[in-house]
Amino acid sequence: MQIILLERIEKLGQIGDVVSVKDGYARNFLLPNKKALRANEANRKVFEAQREEILKRNEAAREAAVAQSGDVDGKQAVLIRAASNAGHLYGSVSVRDIVDALNADGAKVSKAMIVLERPIKTIGVFDVRVALHPEVSVNVKVNVARSPDEAELQSQGVDVMAAMFDTETGGFTEAYDPNAEPGEIPADLLDDAAEADAE
Repeated sequence: MQIILLERIEKLGQIGDVVSVKDGYARNFLLPNKKALRANEANRKVFEAQREEILKRNEAAREAAVAQSGDVDGKQAVLIRAASNAGHLYGSVSVRDIVDALNADGAKVSKAMIVLERPIKTIGVFDVRVALHPEVSVNVKVNVARSPDEAELQSQGVDVMAAMFDTETGGFTEAYDPNAEPGEIPADLLDDAAEADAE
């Protein structure tokens, strides 16, 4: 379907561009949300007559988004979740979780603004893009941890999973001589015992 864009849409075009999209995308998203018009003669005339007003409205929305970006840019959302010893979450972090954490921290964002490339299913610190306007986006950090202490370490740049496996030490290990008979005391222990007796 041919449509005329009423706002900039990423990977599609700018205001006023006539582009071809799949019918379902146009009917179910672009047209009902007033992001586009069907490309026919009547709508072209309507768009040209209202072009200045549409551009002014877009500029005002963009300036409001730039002003709002100061409240959101650089924020960190800390989410405490249950996870396995390997760091895999029992479930995943959703867009709603991120929105709730950011709004609790004073940012005013909606689910539609969060651009999550893939679900977050492990602990760690992730960069998530927040699109406040088609032309204005900022990054926030999402810190997913098993405890507030772990979240604090991660925010300082510590890889808690690597640190956990590096510091893990095995239990007591006994020296083993493959040639020893069962029940035989190793020679070095006998020498140590003899020296202790001599003292």
